[in-house]
Amino acid sequence: MVKIRFSSITFSIVALVGIVLLGLTGFSLIEEYTFLDALYMTMITVSTVGFGEIRPLSTYGEVFTIILIILSFGVYAYAVTSITGFILDGGFRNYFINKRVQRAINTMYDHTIICGFGRNGSEAARVLREKGERFLIIENDDDIIETLRTEYHYLYVKGDASDEDTLNAANISNARALITTLPKDADNLLIVLSARGISKNIQIISRASFEWTDMKLKKAGADNVIMPDMVGGRRMAKLIATPDIVGFLKYMQQKHIGEAQLKEIDCCNFASQYFDKPIGDMKIRKISGVSLVGIKNSEGAYEFNPPPEMKFNADNKLFVMGTTEQIKKLEAAFFENP
Repeated sequence: MVKIRFSSITFSIVALVGIVLLGLTGFSLIEEYTFLDALYMTMITVSTVGFGEIRPLSTYGEVFTIILIILSFGVYAYAVTSITGFILDGGFRNYFINKRVQRAINTMYDHTIICGFGRNGSEAARVLREKGERFLIIENDDDIIETLRTEYHYLYVKGDASDEDTLNAANISNARALITTLPKDADNLLIVLSARGISKNIQIISRASFEWTDMKLKKAGADNVIMPDMVGGRRMAKLIATPDIVGFLKYMQQKHIGEAQLKEIDCCNFASQYFDKPIGDMKIRKISGVSLVGIKNSEGAYEFNPPPEMKFNADNKLFVMGTTEQIKKLEAAFFENP
């Protein structure tokens, strides 16, 4: 909407300049006015201020002036309407807000792109915001864009998420992950194909409505496919079968200052002296108070409750459980630059 309004203003300016050039040309050729006299006659005619002519016009000059008045009146009315509407509708303000948002997006890195701001997309954005992650929204609905701009204050890109230009505007080359949450699997499939075609390393997570689209999305390049209906059904069943376990896991997933949390830690942050050293010899729990829950190795395999003799290197990830203060102690004791 803003783009269309801004285009109409550009057209208005071009049309006004065209009217001035037409008047200059007409008065110069018909009445043989000098450039300054022709400009003067053009401006008083277009603006309809009512000043007198430099000298009486010829018949052809009068006809030309009538035509110029009619044309200029229409162009002037259109320009005033376009510019006034642009300002009153908030287009002028939004145009500069959009420019500022795009500049911020252009400097982003290691961020997450969320395609669609429906129920799943808004929830993903809420969680990422709580975790302090960088992210932006791609949305094509004007009303939702206005909501993102005025209520949530999220970074956004307006456009079709399956369009490569839109993905590039979202700075996908510097993004860490992309989440596509559109309700139609076909739309998500197009987004996955476009995103994977631009970035080979980005992590892509896609929503799916049907099981038979799971493999198609993965073949297209999705790393993970989530089916909300299936996840919801499983969760409801677990609430019946194992309610306390579900409650405990929910508590662990909530990161509140000072409370216990489950956190992943990149081993590359550890000082090199701890690599290829048995975990038991490091006395992680004794020094920091955190519990080592698991390890992910460089091949992507997980090891739950790793044995004391197990070793790790810079390509691994640790999963630890503890309070914020305990995790800070871990970082201070073992990180290269805490």
